[in-house]
Amino acid sequence: MEEKERLLVMKFSEGDPELKKLWTEHLDYEQKLRELEKKVHLSPEEELEKKRLQKLKLSGKDKMFEILKKYTVREN
Repeated sequence: MEEKERLLVMKFSEGDPELKKLWTEHLDYEQKLRELEKKVHLSPEEELEKKRLQKLKLSGKDKMFEILKKYTVREN
């Protein structure tokens, strides 16, 4: 996620519980993925978990962008 988008999420998340929840999950997924990426070799279970986290992160990001559209359209 680009810095501009991060700033928008932070700006509007306090007033939007769904956006705040998605943002918190996004940060959690990022952290878990970083931990997996530190490993030299992943077990098959860890590979599956990595793919699952990547999908969840992407899905949440798409939802956040949809929510942000509401706010950015109002500002323009």
